[in-house]
Amino acid sequence: MNDLEVRELRYFVAVAEELNFSRAAERLGMAQPPLSRAIRQLERRLGVQLFERDTRRVTLTAAGLTLLEEARSVLDAMSAAAHRTRRAASATPTLVVTAKPGVATGLLQQIMDSYTALPDTPKVEIVVSGYRQQADMVRDGRVDLALLSSPYDERGLDAEPLITEPRVAALAVGHELARRGVLRCRDLHSEPMPQWPESSPAERAYWSGRDRDFSESGTVEPQPDAPVHGPVVSDPTQLLEVVGLGQAVALIPQSVAEINPRADIAYRPVEDASPYTLAIAWPEGSRARSIAEFVRTAIDLTSQREHNDLLVETAGGVPR
Repeated sequence: MNDLEVRELRYFVAVAEELNFSRAAERLGMAQPPLSRAIRQLERRLGVQLFERDTRRVTLTAAGLTLLEEARSVLDAMSAAAHRTRRAASATPTLVVTAKPGVATGLLQQIMDSYTALPDTPKVEIVVSGYRQQADMVRDGRVDLALLSSPYDERGLDAEPLITEPRVAALAVGHELARRGVLRCRDLHSEPMPQWPESSPAERAYWSGRDRDFSESGTVEPQPDAPVHGPVVSDPTQLLEVVGLGQAVALIPQSVAEINPRADIAYRPVEDASPYTLAIAWPEGSRARSIAEFVRTAIDLTSQREHNDLLVETAGGVPR
């Protein structure tokens, strides 16, 4: 069998992710017939069936699922090699880091300031990235490190948690659940939840409080019905607006609630919700000294901040 070509892998991944030949062809900027022919040729060369096709839907076979995982890793590795090679040729060594807008970029700036105060460190460039882009940017070599918010795909990454905090329910003040002092995830299961664009099943489970469901005895309960879909949102500000209007309820990090007090929203603790974690991630297996020092600086800085917050809280103040 001849080696697989990068073009074939790109075609396959597009179809595997879209599970629709028309959408995949549009995404690739090509017509559908040549895409279909390329996938059939790939299946013949491999000697396996990658997709189950009928008149209503396209699904991946077991072989297709395996190739999807492997193809993504190959394409990421090739992209990373190209990006890192170009950056290595730069006259000024630069460490490129990324985070999404808001609290994460503020923390990243603090980490960078501490890191650049150390002797013999390279220049640091901060890239502000969009929703769910950070992990892919590390995997494909566009950046060296990223701050990631849970949940995230750990494939091809090493990561270290920096901040872990509870999540709370955000409810319109007139909502009947706002009358309670403490909630459980199952209290929210029949409520509409905001939807994030192109979110994975794991992400939808996390944001709807269905990623871990336990009974009072500690045994796992059967999975509840699918989440009730609320409005599609693209950022935390929009999410809070739809909650305030009574169009949805949401599970959000406690720190987001603390910095967004609103007369139209009530925040309530959810005792069994999985926590929110902010982690720093870098390419799996990296031995770069600059990356190791940046990670160490991030851990030291956040550990000290959490210690200071605890002192304030113990003294009767409000942390953060």
